[in-house]
Amino acid sequence: MDEYVWGHADELVPLLAAFDAAAEEGHITRAAHDLGIPQSTLSRRIRAVENVLGVALFQPVGRGVALTPQGREFHERTRGVLRALEDAAAAVRSNADPDSGLVRFGFPLTLGPVSIPALLADFHRSAPRVRLHLVQAHGEDLVDRIRAGNLDLAVVIPAPEDLPTTRLGHQEIRAVVPRGHRLAGRRRVALGDLAGEPFVANPPTYHLRRQLDSWCAEAGFSPRVVFEITEFETLRSLVAHGLGVALLPDAETEHTDLVSIRLDGKRRRTIGLVTGGHRPTPAVDRLRRHLEERFATTGGW
Repeated sequence: MDEYVWGHADELVPLLAAFDAAAEEGHITRAAHDLGIPQSTLSRRIRAVENVLGVALFQPVGRGVALTPQGREFHERTRGVLRALEDAAAAVRSNADPDSGLVRFGFPLTLGPVSIPALLADFHRSAPRVRLHLVQAHGEDLVDRIRAGNLDLAVVIPAPEDLPTTRLGHQEIRAVVPRGHRLAGRRRVALGDLAGEPFVANPPTYHLRRQLDSWCAEAGFSPRVVFEITEFETLRSLVAHGLGVALLPDAETEHTDLVSIRLDGKRRRTIGLVTGGHRPTPAVDRLRRHLEERFATTGGW
């Protein structure tokens, strides 16, 4: 039976449909009418199922048919299978529709002056029936979700090297200090100028934290991290209260209690639009094109 099922999967659904219709109606003619096929075709399909199973599924009762004990058990075990297949097919067709599909989209905890909600609002105006399942997480988590097939598309900083990626631009990292800090009036600083300062930073698993450690090591010192936190707005608030300095991209909205200062050298990270190894649905492709075009028209993020 396994050989038949897997070798003739394209034939299985109409055979089960014929059996299910006859079992529900208890009448061959009415079942054939329900399916829109000739009675002879429905009868052949039922016989094919019986031949595969090696048992009789129906017995004559008056002008109709009734399930045999084996037929009742088979019907109980397959009841709802066709309806589930129809529901699944409808869902897949909907998700593949560029006008009404589903896109599982991820984006980082901090992107800089670009507002993801604003970008998605623009997309929603042009594609109001496309549903978006949104995930906000740090870069490695987003990449893991893409690899596992749990996300269709993600903006990732930095872009991974082993996945299909469109480079959208770069995110500049700056020194962020409280407004009253000794360096607040500077237009540019070197990392060495921050040696001895307390730092507020992400945990070591975050790429931005590893970047901080690496850049400071190149400048000849190890950063003294006094607060570790995952949430970037709270991180900025801690800096604003004078509890340390930080290396961060510009925020989406200006913080009046903070000063962002350019760092010497190229202190930036690549922004990538990442997809998995699977073929994207039309809805996914539509959002991808929207984001790429948004970047192309602005000239950078």
